[in-house]
Amino acid sequence: MDRRVVNSRDQNDPSPAETAAKPFGKPAKYRQGRTAVTAMAVKVETGSFEVSSGGEGDVLDVTSRVREAVAGSGLSDGVATVFVVGSTTAVTTMEFEPGLVKDFPAMLERTAPSKGVEYEHQRRWHDANGHSHVKASLVGPSISIPFVDGELVLGEWQQVVFLEFDVRPRKRKVVVQVVGE
Repeated sequence: MDRRVVNSRDQNDPSPAETAAKPFGKPAKYRQGRTAVTAMAVKVETGSFEVSSGGEGDVLDVTSRVREAVAGSGLSDGVATVFVVGSTTAVTTMEFEPGLVKDFPAMLERTAPSKGVEYEHQRRWHDANGHSHVKASLVGPSISIPFVDGELVLGEWQQVVFLEFDVRPRKRKVVVQVVGE
């Protein structure tokens, strides 16, 4: 058997150190049979917490719970993904202040009204929450927030909020998955 050591880089390819030193640089050149890879140790930590809502219209600040999850991970830099389990709830960021806490649900009510619209979901399931599903789909079940030196990268007036759209009080599971080093 012929055993030869083949250098996967030619003279024109950047070194791994050069590639890693370029912030947001172009990826290394890829050729058939040749790959340049810069590796780092990545750790994934997943946890969750429960939120009890009073039902439709609840907007709850969960920033401190997400911060606790990041701090508890032991990671210094990376991304925290916040995901709420359920199809009639959502998470986002906003300035958590009384005016916006009223304005945001009011805007969603104008977009997907709870009354005066016939939702096919309600015709099928008779559960009176078709609008809840639409609102949750518009906002979304997850967000990703970078963290540096163990601190979430949020604006001065930016908080992580949980939004309840269902027509009754619920207990919800919020998953925080932290990826980084």
